[in-house]
Amino acid sequence: MQRIAIYPGSFDPVTNGHLDIVERGSKLFDHVIVAILHNTSKKQLFTMKEREEMLRLSLKGFSNVEVDSFDGLLVDYGVKRNAHAILRGMRAVSDFDYEFQLALMNRRLNREIQTVFLMTGLRWIFTSSSIIKEAARFGGKITGMVPPEVEKRLKEKFSERNR
Repeated sequence: MQRIAIYPGSFDPVTNGHLDIVERGSKLFDHVIVAILHNTSKKQLFTMKEREEMLRLSLKGFSNVEVDSFDGLLVDYGVKRNAHAILRGMRAVSDFDYEFQLALMNRRLNREIQTVFLMTGLRWIFTSSSIIKEAARFGGKITGMVPPEVEKRLKEKFSERNR
């Protein structure tokens, strides 16, 4: 039986911190599904299609990782995909309260799917998609915080908005 994990998120955009979690998760599980949540309550910079494209480009070197998207409850998606675990990255203590609440709720909804937390590598502890977007919006240097293709697309997106 394959050990399958789902790594959920908005990935708007994917960062090198996300890729760090995927890389380490791909060594712990037979198969990792990077699942983009359709979240209509959040205003996204990139469309779902753009986020899927950037993730696929960024993850092309991983043979046991796939990109997908989902609506609804994560645990229901997990059942549909035969997942054993939800993979979550934690940067700092400030993430813990929210992640702990999510993990407890997911466990209450489905006791068969476990949540596995991985601490983000120290070099990515300060990065988040929101902070990176904010820096890129004002022309800040984000090289090395996101994959090169993502950096290019962020620059394009913000130059379009400034026209």
